[in-house]
Amino acid sequence: MVEPALGGDRGRWGQYAAAVARWETLTRPAPAPTDEGGRLRPEFVEWMQGLDAGWVTATPGLGRPAQLTALGNGVVPQQAARALELLAPPLGRCPHCRIR
Repeated sequence: MVEPALGGDRGRWGQYAAAVARWETLTRPAPAPTDEGGRLRPEFVEWMQGLDAGWVTATPGLGRPAQLTALGNGVVPQQAARALELLAPPLGRCPHCRIR
């Protein structure tokens, strides 16, 4: 795999610059991780989980604490897909059935 160009983002992301750049190539540009007060931004968590922009953060009436709770209790789609790949038997090949 070719490493993405890091440009000036190495200073912003430090040791995580390469990982952030790779994820940006698969998703979208990373939002700022923190707000002016240094608090974690829900938009950044949403991005890290690979969710569409606004999937949680554009929900009407859902404030920052509730957004972070929802994101923290949510399932990361890529992890769920991989779990199903590992746990589900291949279609038509159930070990307990004779039907193929």
